[in-house]
Amino acid sequence: MVDLSGVVDDITGELLAGADLDRVRAAVDAGELPVLDADGLRIGPPIVPGKVVCIGLNYRDHAAETGATLPTEPVLFLKAADTVVGPFDDVLIPRRSEKTDWEVELAVVIGRPARYVESDEEALACVGGYAVVNDVSEREFQLERLGQWDKGKNCETFNPLGPWLVTADEVGDPQALGLRLWVNGQLRQDGSTANMAFGVAGIVRYVSQFMVLRPGDVINTGTPAGVALGQPEPKPYLRAGDVVELEIDGLGRARQTMVTG
Repeated sequence: MVDLSGVVDDITGELLAGADLDRVRAAVDAGELPVLDADGLRIGPPIVPGKVVCIGLNYRDHAAETGATLPTEPVLFLKAADTVVGPFDDVLIPRRSEKTDWEVELAVVIGRPARYVESDEEALACVGGYAVVNDVSEREFQLERLGQWDKGKNCETFNPLGPWLVTADEVGDPQALGLRLWVNGQLRQDGSTANMAFGVAGIVRYVSQFMVLRPGDVINTGTPAGVALGQPEPKPYLRAGDVVELEIDGLGRARQTMVTG
């Protein structure tokens, strides 16, 4: 872990597409940056987004396990930016919650504006990087309380992000990544982004037809099978004291403890 403050003021979406990124890489390669002692430091999210756009029911196996029909177009919903917390921060179980659930997902971080994108190539050129995200959900609020999914998706701390933001060139093919999640040491999700119904390029292109994606915006791209909602009764929803660990190939590993909200 090195200190970038002598090179850039902050890590922003604009940084991912600009000349500052080249200066950061040059400084790292030259060994010019001070090494930090990370012991005891809180690790925050790698970026604070302007908006978080989420894709629902985007893995074939997840749609099947929940009894849902695979959509013919991406299902969109939004999370407020203030749901984003660090990858090792506690997650608050909402008051009156009985059905808090986990979802390991690939987060796409936008690096340059995407507006009415026409091709997959153009869409991928707008991606600045990728990260691990836990799209925490409260299923009763989401599915049983009528109206939009937003009520079950925007609870406090419900979008732990990171630990790393890995630039798109380092990741390569975003449709060839394994993603896994454990609850209290038990493997619950073990999937691949190859199983997405709509891939990263198609998602960015699709979303750009409805809203402008700006540098620093984040897209949560959906979760594979293995969530609590898809398990037989009694479904193993999260409780205070549970520990969730999650990882994606090449993007690092996160860990969150559930606590009473």
